[in-house]
Amino acid sequence: MATDGDGTGRRGFVRASWVNVLGNAVKIVVEGAAGVVFGSVALLADAAHSIADLIASLVVLVWGRSSYAEPDDTHPHGHARIEPLTALFVGSVIALLGLNLLYESAQGILYGVEVEFSPLLFGALAFSIVDMYLVYRYTTLINEALGSTALEALAVDCLNDIYTSVAAAVGILGVLLGWPLLDPIAGGFVSLLVVYQGVEIGRENVGYLIGAAASPEKRTEIVEALRDHPDVEGVHDLTVFYDGTVLEVEVHVEVDGDMPFRQAHDIESELVDRLRDLEEVGDAHVHLDPSGIGEWKESVDD
Repeated sequence: MATDGDGTGRRGFVRASWVNVLGNAVKIVVEGAAGVVFGSVALLADAAHSIADLIASLVVLVWGRSSYAEPDDTHPHGHARIEPLTALFVGSVIALLGLNLLYESAQGILYGVEVEFSPLLFGALAFSIVDMYLVYRYTTLINEALGSTALEALAVDCLNDIYTSVAAAVGILGVLLGWPLLDPIAGGFVSLLVVYQGVEIGRENVGYLIGAAASPEKRTEIVEALRDHPDVEGVHDLTVFYDGTVLEVEVHVEVDGDMPFRQAHDIESELVDRLRDLEEVGDAHVHLDPSGIGEWKESVDD
């Protein structure tokens, strides 16, 4: 997640969350009304799907913005892990909704569906697709600067809403053409996609929550950033792990053991700043060792 600084990040997060809440609320009203009037199970199911999306959006709004809170006595390292926890909740909701849609699709294939066709059904679905696309575009636009996994999960959910609405439209077209079985078949394909995306969101954010290690490429980038400093003679005992959605770096760096203490302090500060400037790195802890004494646990540059 991007640092908040003057609170701009938190305000953007809250605005995007509110847009998702309102977008889902409007979609529920439009599709639910059309589904009730014309007996469309597809639209009612899509509206019910959006009720869970609305709940997820409210959770992100109320809970996720806490990740921007400053460190305090009870959370000295800040609240960064609240965001992946929120995203994990959204991913779980998406996966469960996908499984429910898959069940409903199987029921429709086995027992058939009954829908009274009306052009207004297409109108309601077209409105829902445009509504969710606009919410998706706004959410991704805001999130370009924030890098929020919670907002990313909401954006994925917006795309899922578009897919389910398209599937419902295919089903209604099938009713118009005399092939009502198209509705549950299309819904089945979409539900599998929804389950997959929900699982992927959950898998990514579990890694953030349990402090997963950085990739080998990121470790190499960190070592190179350290060794590029002219006073660094070696790097060892490097640990890079996720603290929430950002990386924390702990490393020992070898320098000339005879340099003045003040100079060593300045070098340490420069190295910490170098690491913090790297993408994804949130904080860094650098310990300076005199070169050549061989006390480290790991080999040089490991």
